[in-house]
Amino acid sequence: MQVFKLCLMIIYKNKATLLIYIVIFMVVSSFMSSVSAKEMEDSTSFKPVKTEVAFFSDEDTPLINGFREELADVANFVDIPDETVALQDALYYREVSCIIRVPEGFTKKFMNGENVQLEKISIPNSTKNVHIDLFIDKYFNTARLYVQNMEGITQQELVRYLKKDLSETVSTEMVEDEKKTSDMASAKYSLNFFAYPLLSVIIMGMGTLMLIFNDRDLKMRNNCSPVSSTSISMQFVLGNLVFTFLSWLIMLIICLAMNFRNIFSPNTVFHIAGSFVFAFCCSGISFFIGNLTNSHEAVTAAANVASLGLSFISGVFVPQELIGSSVLKAASFTPTYWYVRANNTIADLTVFSYEALKPVLNDFLIIIGFGLAFFSASLAIRKAKTND
Repeated sequence: MQVFKLCLMIIYKNKATLLIYIVIFMVVSSFMSSVSAKEMEDSTSFKPVKTEVAFFSDEDTPLINGFREELADVANFVDIPDETVALQDALYYREVSCIIRVPEGFTKKFMNGENVQLEKISIPNSTKNVHIDLFIDKYFNTARLYVQNMEGITQQELVRYLKKDLSETVSTEMVEDEKKTSDMASAKYSLNFFAYPLLSVIIMGMGTLMLIFNDRDLKMRNNCSPVSSTSISMQFVLGNLVFTFLSWLIMLIICLAMNFRNIFSPNTVFHIAGSFVFAFCCSGISFFIGNLTNSHEAVTAAANVASLGLSFISGVFVPQELIGSSVLKAASFTPTYWYVRANNTIADLTVFSYEALKPVLNDFLIIIGFGLAFFSASLAIRKAKTND
């Protein structure tokens, strides 16, 4: 096992450099995954935002004053001169999203049960105005119910009733399943980004080993040794797998430490299994690239192209749901695509029966197939070079 021991010695000698790469890549990936998870959480949660509104009234009544007071909860009033040009400019430059005007005689007609409407001008197809429209409908529809069913009600009484009704809100609380879903989404993003540093570090680490073993003098000495080329290759593969396992274990511990709330969930077990399977495939890719490169610059370039290229098209940096079908079809010929797809499926699992896990297991088998294919191609290239 001389070759295997030499691999371990080389790895140990370069441990500082490799650890620096691991830490840098994990810090960058952790930051990017946390940003993506936060964006997803923000996109799936509702947070009301006040809309910029210009409000004008041609009458001063208790009903309109009460309406303006309640509208302030969902709108920011912007002071604009009541001039046509100024109002048009405010809408054009998005200083306000809508202009609300109460026409003269509105209150009297409304209290008499007539069907009257506020005058409103808004930016076309603006989503900000939806909340304002809903509030206006809610306020005056509720007021209309009181007017129709309480004969002789005064404006002061009406405003008082409306203030009480509109102040009642329903508190919401995230249930345990929703919290779990949110936590698993964060873990999913972290483990998806895990593919980028893992592939980069393994390629660069194995590239260092390959450059040493591909040295002309060392190769000639190995060819003269009593150890067969097959044994040398197999010992080298074993050293490759040990380095892969150590790199995977270090980065996995860091990744799980940042998502410690999910460590004991069954989803995490399958996430770990998926990352281990992908690490095996990364080992095959690194072995394949190492047999094709002959300089440190080439190894670095190959690591960047392979890790960044596969990550961009496969859903590591951008969710697969947002990637075009043609790009995903091309990405399906890469192992990273199947790793991300397996992670996405695992994160959504609530039942862990064989039928539910079957798509995940199929993805794992495809990743293993990629790894075996790369190892086979690497051994064939290595054998051809040895014969030359």
